[in-house]
Amino acid sequence: MIWIEKLSAGLARVIAGTMLAALPVAAIAQTASPSADALKREGFAIVDAGADRIGRINDAIYSYAEIGFQEYKTVALLTATLAEAGFKVDKGVARMPTAFVATYGSDGPVIGLMADFDGVPGTSQKPTVLAHQPLVPGAPGHGEGHNTGQPTLLAAAFAIKALKDKYKLPGTIVIYGGPAEELLASRGYMVNAGLYKGVDAVIDVHIGTDLATSWGLQNLGILSAQWTFTGLQAHGARAWEGRSALDAVEIMNVSTDFMREHIPPSARMHYVIPDGGQQPNVVPGEATTWYYFRDTSAKGVWDLFKRVREAAKGAALSTSTSVTERILSASWPFNGNKELAEVVQSNIEIAGMPQWSADDQAFARAYQKSMGAPVVGMPTQVGRLRKASQASGSTDAGDVSWQTPFVRLRIPAKPDGELAGHHWSAGIAPATPLAHKGITAGAKVLVGSAIDLMTSPEALARVKAGFAAQLAQYPKWKSMIPPDADPPTFLNVEEMGRYRAALKPFEYDPKSRQTYLEFMKVSYPPAEPATAIGLASNDPNAGGE
Repeated sequence: MIWIEKLSAGLARVIAGTMLAALPVAAIAQTASPSADALKREGFAIVDAGADRIGRINDAIYSYAEIGFQEYKTVALLTATLAEAGFKVDKGVARMPTAFVATYGSDGPVIGLMADFDGVPGTSQKPTVLAHQPLVPGAPGHGEGHNTGQPTLLAAAFAIKALKDKYKLPGTIVIYGGPAEELLASRGYMVNAGLYKGVDAVIDVHIGTDLATSWGLQNLGILSAQWTFTGLQAHGARAWEGRSALDAVEIMNVSTDFMREHIPPSARMHYVIPDGGQQPNVVPGEATTWYYFRDTSAKGVWDLFKRVREAAKGAALSTSTSVTERILSASWPFNGNKELAEVVQSNIEIAGMPQWSADDQAFARAYQKSMGAPVVGMPTQVGRLRKASQASGSTDAGDVSWQTPFVRLRIPAKPDGELAGHHWSAGIAPATPLAHKGITAGAKVLVGSAIDLMTSPEALARVKAGFAAQLAQYPKWKSMIPPDADPPTFLNVEEMGRYRAALKPFEYDPKSRQTYLEFMKVSYPPAEPATAIGLASNDPNAGGE
């Protein structure tokens, strides 16, 4: 078929073959296809029927607390669940062990569903507990709620598959498992491997406090790079015999700090020193500094990177060391497609916000009071479609949005009011009944949107025409990742290894007779605090001078 010929060899292998396995739902007799509205109602009912199972999968992912490129248990659960449901699963795509693509169908249109699933270092937190209480001090956790994304995709994909099987609907569903979003490190490599070629539209899912989408440029482009300096190791008491690689790192970082005054206000750069030496009495013979660069355009990112590259050369020259450079990953800002956003928005309005229980609202209000935030509970109205603005964050999903029509759907799986992003306070809600309802609402939006795109050639044609016009307004996309670069799958090996054994007693079996909160012996909703106990527990000076 023509559409298969357009696919890359990688994705073509994924979708090839006959998919005979059925979903683990009641068998349905094949009949003539009903209207789109009737299909959506039936699909929503399937989502509701599977909500408990999906919620348990969500909670298990939360309990694994795995960070970028180390999401092995998460991926094992997701891929096994998809394979059991009859999806063709291709693991280890684009040379990343925890990246996967799962496909059901063998004709067009091809609809991609995508979400993150990695955690955040240092954000371990007991679910529903309103003050800082890590499961394991210092350990990773889901301090952005990425555990909610893939379960949303599963719930939608299973419903769409059931409808396809029953009514012989056209189209192919592709589930993208892109790891290490917090490292901004996987989707650029997946794009360069051709895994989005031939895909007619992609809907990305991310946790939020509302049910909403937007279009246009959002977030900043980004580039991640490391510079490693090599000097001459020596005894610290006879430092003149050595050449300090750490001195070079510090000189480079000071240079970029002075540079900040002279870069555009839209630009951002930040760094850490992952390797600065072993102990003070040894002159470091090797040291590494790691930077993220952000700006509103890929050109801005690249220009900033080139200036800092010169600072690295200068630092090496001034310390009689040598320096090597490695670009780890990069992405353009993501650019939502207006016409696809309109399709998604129409289904947001059909699906509607979850019907929050009294317990859900009590949890939201208690959470907000604990964080010292306005006590407003959960919203009851869906968000309006809007044109996005470029905020300070970034995502590696950006490169995908320049390959095919793309939008991001935010699902209401947490209350507003967290103390900071990438923070333990953001990990309190994503494994609760409130989060489960947000996942269910998001899955219904995906089901409705996929039905529109698969059954209405006119709708898909509008999306494609809009995308062509959209791309014409910008420079031609070109990857900022060097063609010979390897995915940085070495990242987080030591960090995750440090905590796996300690986290294991807290891992949840989604087939357990207990719910996750019962397993964790926590209450939902928690008692409303008298004061902002979460905010107080975040004070580094609490308990002493």
